[in-house]
Amino acid sequence: MAENTGRGPSPVFFADMRAGHGKSLLDKVEALFEKAGLQQAIEPGDLVAVKLHFGEAGNTGYIRPQFLRRVVNLVKKAGGLPFLTDANTLYFGTRSNAVDHLQTAILNGFDFAVVDAPVIIADGLTGKDFISVEVNRKNFKEVKIASAVYHADALIAVTHFKGHEMTGFGGVLKNLGMGCGSRSGKQMMHSDVLPSVNPAKCRGCDKCSRWCPAGAIGVRDKVSVVDTGKCIGCGECTVTCPYHAIGINWKTEPDIIQEKIVEYAQGVLDNKKGKYGFITFATNISPDCDCYGWSDAPLVRDIGIFASRDPVAIDQACIDLINREKPLPNNRLEGRGNVQDKFRALYPEIDWSRQLSYAEEIGLGTRKYELIKI
Repeated sequence: MAENTGRGPSPVFFADMRAGHGKSLLDKVEALFEKAGLQQAIEPGDLVAVKLHFGEAGNTGYIRPQFLRRVVNLVKKAGGLPFLTDANTLYFGTRSNAVDHLQTAILNGFDFAVVDAPVIIADGLTGKDFISVEVNRKNFKEVKIASAVYHADALIAVTHFKGHEMTGFGGVLKNLGMGCGSRSGKQMMHSDVLPSVNPAKCRGCDKCSRWCPAGAIGVRDKVSVVDTGKCIGCGECTVTCPYHAIGINWKTEPDIIQEKIVEYAQGVLDNKKGKYGFITFATNISPDCDCYGWSDAPLVRDIGIFASRDPVAIDQACIDLINREKPLPNNRLEGRGNVQDKFRALYPEIDWSRQLSYAEEIGLGTRKYELIKI
């Protein structure tokens, strides 16, 4: 199975959630890996980065480690030397340095005894291990890619598809671009975003200031105030506020952060021609990123698992199938009827399609796909 050269739709392989005697979901992951030809991205002796999200402490939306063990076994079967990896976060959570990050990964089940592979934090102890990669795009001339990802011979990205308050949704492109950027790279991607406090909703609880990595928020007269000179635009306060009092004030258009993420995704893939593949879980489809210390109720039922060699096609296929579903009761879409665009309903100021169209423009893949059910 070769990569798509741009002629016609890319194949995206899909398995639904049905399982039974003699055929588990773990078996379906193996079948998807092999049908999509991901083993062809791996040569004997390759160091293979298995890029995933280990989940923040308190979050339960991340992919179960048992699935990662099956991916690890398949990489080994192809002769590769796999390691599980992610880069440190910009915000102050439980993954902003390698010590906390490793402890969180282990607490969430990504221990060697479970996944049969080591865990390596891709940008080092404090996020300063990165390689500057030339991309020559409209927003960045070069990007800062976590060194363990850059130096790996091959890459398999295992992604949990979900909503996101800055990009509409988070799929493969975000897992690659934001996920593999160094901490300083993440700051550069977020630099066009500033928070805006609604004083009518703010109750001065001070939770936002305790989570702000830049010390840019304080409470004055029982209302949070943002120091825009200090703000780094990470958006942590937006999702921390329990009263939804802090929205996003875009310095430019929200399309820009999506373009920046895509340019970082290019930096991840550029030195791995033909040596990458993607598996995406459209399960537990939460409205927020897995970076937060909670998981809100899923928007729709579990759809299934996808695999492809094309990062654009697999993201497009996931969002298309999700948008065909009826919303589940008791989630953030409740009361809005059968909304066709789930993520635009959640984040009306964000046109999530920009990440897909821009990735297609710069040659990362195609939005055209052929869905092949196994």
